[in-house]
Amino acid sequence: MPYTADEAPRLTDRTALLRNRARALGADAPALFLQEAAIDEVQYRLSLVNRTFTDMAIVTGFSDLWQAAFPNARIVADEEVLDLQVEAHDLVLHAMALHWANDPVGQLIQCRRALRPDGFFLSVGFGGQTLAELRAALAEAEVEQAGGLSPRILPMAEIRDLGALLQRAGLALPVADTLPLDVSYQTAFHLMRDLRAMGEANALHARLRRPTRPGVLRRAAEIYHDHHADADRRIHATYELIFLTGWAPDASQPQPKRPGSATMRLAEALNTQETKLPD
Repeated sequence: MPYTADEAPRLTDRTALLRNRARALGADAPALFLQEAAIDEVQYRLSLVNRTFTDMAIVTGFSDLWQAAFPNARIVADEEVLDLQVEAHDLVLHAMALHWANDPVGQLIQCRRALRPDGFFLSVGFGGQTLAELRAALAEAEVEQAGGLSPRILPMAEIRDLGALLQRAGLALPVADTLPLDVSYQTAFHLMRDLRAMGEANALHARLRRPTRPGVLRRAAEIYHDHHADADRRIHATYELIFLTGWAPDASQPQPKRPGSATMRLAEALNTQETKLPD
């Protein structure tokens, strides 16, 4: 039975997410190095695009950081309904927020509608391999200590699924690629402290609304160290940045040939001998 708009399951508790971000930005030493790494990579990728963009919009939950990197861009909060006008921009960037969206397809469709014909879309966010080590350690510890599992880490999408969303959103020439980052920490507790300081602590709608038992966290830290410590006794955490790019459809873009319209065989084009497969 399909859900209505009011009944659709929610992944993210928006109030908790905003509270986590505000706490991170108000901290003495926020851990925003992943946001900064994403900014560096986005700037590099845009430098490779043979186009001058004049009307850029950035969808983000960290407005000051991205505004400083792109001072001429219009900053848009990553709400369910984005404050974007139809065909108002030649570049829309969805910056480190898509993984928290209750409706990622809807976010991409809104971004595509905000693009002029042949406008460029670029998204960067966390992918499915992010914090795989912590997720496994917490799951094992909670089963062992509490006899069950509870939602603790955001279930982020894999690259193949995110790539498919580009086509569902109606973007042309879609491309998805990944950038894995390996970060070491003294202990799992230092990692969890960093997640809190970067505004990426648990904001799942279905999360436990009571503190985690200390025994679960201690056991998770032990499991993490046993499986992922290096020779210096530091643990390693994987962060996967997934980049999505696409273009608003336009008649000037390359179009696929109609099936059956080829004028030569592939073997002729490659200047090679065609060999039949054995029966």
